[in-house]
Amino acid sequence: MFGTRWNDTGLRLLSAVLLLALWQAVSFSGSALMPGPTVVALALYRDIAEGSLVTDLAITLARVVASFVIAMAVGSFVGILMGRSRRIDGLFDLWLVLGLNVPALVIIYLCYLWIGLNEVAAIVAVALNKVASSAVILREGARSVDRSLLQVAEVLRLPWARRLRRTYLPQLYPFFMAATRSGLSLIWKIVLVVELIGRSNGVGFRLGVYFQFFDIANILAYTASFVAIVLAVEAGVIRPLERRLTRWRV
Repeated sequence: MFGTRWNDTGLRLLSAVLLLALWQAVSFSGSALMPGPTVVALALYRDIAEGSLVTDLAITLARVVASFVIAMAVGSFVGILMGRSRRIDGLFDLWLVLGLNVPALVIIYLCYLWIGLNEVAAIVAVALNKVASSAVILREGARSVDRSLLQVAEVLRLPWARRLRRTYLPQLYPFFMAATRSGLSLIWKIVLVVELIGRSNGVGFRLGVYFQFFDIANILAYTASFVAIVLAVEAGVIRPLERRLTRWRV
């Protein structure tokens, strides 16, 4: 198992090296539209030294965390209820369909118009775009729960809290992790759009400024920093948490 992890790490590192090599090769074409890794690294260093990058990243990450927590809490609660009850599922299924198909841009505009150009509207807009997808995943998880295991726990007269912790939630953990991954991948992107449209700070706002000045090096520098954080969260938080929660399946 340890060797397998090292092999996976080696493959990921090789993939990163190949990507950088391809990037460098494209930059050798001389086109100003694709500055090389060195140019972008220098721009990244300047942004960090000036402090603008760290500030913008902190603001954007705060919005990501707040939106993610709200969306996962509401979406998981609704999804589990719908998965356990046909009546609730029939009542709110149309709502989920609408939530999945209304364009994110429409929800963002409506939140800004209804609530105002403020932080609450930004976070609500991002969370609303994620609630439906979380609910759908957790609904399927609740439907797939093995009822016989719950019945065995009931026959054994296990306390309610222990039944929940030992027989019900473990069956939902893979679905929670799937919702977490899909949620983060969606929320990262929508937060940037929200910032671009209606906020005066954050990574999305800064990318809009650099776009106006046709500053590709800084656009790529901010993108690289954001991607680095996403990869760090995936490797340092999500994967270890997933291994811990689903170790019973091995």
